[in-house]
Amino acid sequence: MSISKETSGQGAAAAGPVVRMDAGSVPASDRFGWWAEVVHEIMPVSIRSAHATRFQGELAAVGLPHSQVMTFTFSPMTARRSLVQIRRQDPEDYFLILVRGGSSIRLEQAGGVACLGAGDMTLYSSSHPLACEFHDHGRQCRMTVLRLPRTVLPLAGGRADRLLAEPLRAGTGSAALLGPYLTGLPEAALTSGPAELARLGSIGVDLAASLLAARLGDQDALPVETRKAALRARINAFIDHHLADPELRPAAIAAHHHISVRTLHLLFRSEPEPVAATIRRRRLERCHADLTDPGLRHRTIGETAARWGFRHPADFSRAFRGAYGVSPSDVRARALDMPVRRM
Repeated sequence: MSISKETSGQGAAAAGPVVRMDAGSVPASDRFGWWAEVVHEIMPVSIRSAHATRFQGELAAVGLPHSQVMTFTFSPMTARRSLVQIRRQDPEDYFLILVRGGSSIRLEQAGGVACLGAGDMTLYSSSHPLACEFHDHGRQCRMTVLRLPRTVLPLAGGRADRLLAEPLRAGTGSAALLGPYLTGLPEAALTSGPAELARLGSIGVDLAASLLAARLGDQDALPVETRKAALRARINAFIDHHLADPELRPAAIAAHHHISVRTLHLLFRSEPEPVAATIRRRRLERCHADLTDPGLRHRTIGETAARWGFRHPADFSRAFRGAYGVSPSDVRARALDMPVRRM
C-alpha cells in the first residue's frame, strides 16, 4: 500500500504528483486516529503516543513509477508491527529512512538495533516484526522515507535483509547523494513532468541499491545499468560542487572518477545534453540566479561570471545571450529595476 490521491481522503491536498496531508485540518479529537489510518495505508502498525490528545502530524508523499518518497513531521510516538499484522497484510516493501532532525529514533528489527539522530539512515522491511520509538525530546520527529518494493530492489535472494536496522551513515558514497535527493524530491516533483518524474524515481532506486550493495560489499552483483546510473549521479554532484572552478572540464571530471573521457561521454549519452553543455548550462543558471538576487547587486556582472567559472566576460555575455535571449545587463536591470549598465 502507499499514499495516493485516491487513498488520502480527509486532511489531504494534492498538487500534481505530490499529496500533502496535515492533521491540523482534522478536528483535534480525531487527529491521532486519523494519523493511525494514514500510517496504516503505508504499512499496518500499532501506534501509541503520549501526545494523542494534541497530536500533530504532516506528510508529503511523491508517487513515482516504482517507488515512493514520503516526508514526515509528527509528534513523538511508538510503532509496533507484529507477526499477526504481517500475516494479514504484507506489501513486501523495504523502507529506507533518513532522519532530518527533531527527535531521535530507536528502531529494532530482525535482531538489529539502530539508534538514529539527524543525518542518519537505516533500512527496515514490512516482512519482519518491527519496534520503533520516536523519542520525546520536546520536539517533533522529522524524517524522509523511500519506499522500495522488494521486486524493484536489484539485490537477489533477500540480501538486503542483512542490513535491516543497521545504521547507514549518510556522509560518504551513494549515501551522501541519497540524502539530498530524498529531502529535495517533493519540491522538485512539483515542476516535473511524467518523463522527468520517472527519471528522478529511477535515480533514487539506483542510489539506494548502490548504497546497500556497497554496505554488503557486493557492488559487482548490481546490474550494469544500476552501476552506471549511480556513477552518473556522483558525477552530476561533482559538477555541481565544482562549477566555480574554471578548470572543470570533461577531462578533469573523468580523471577524478578514474574513467576515460570516452567512458564519461558514453555515460552521458542517455542524458539530455553532453557533459560540456551540462557544465555551461548550470553555470549560466547560477549566474542568472545571482544577477536577479537583490542581495548581490553590489557584485559586478564580470565578478558574477568569474564566480561561476567564466574566465572571459565576453565569452560569458555571448553564452548568456544565447541561452536567455537577452544580455546579463538587461536581466539584472529588469529584475532589480535598475538602469541598464553594460559590462
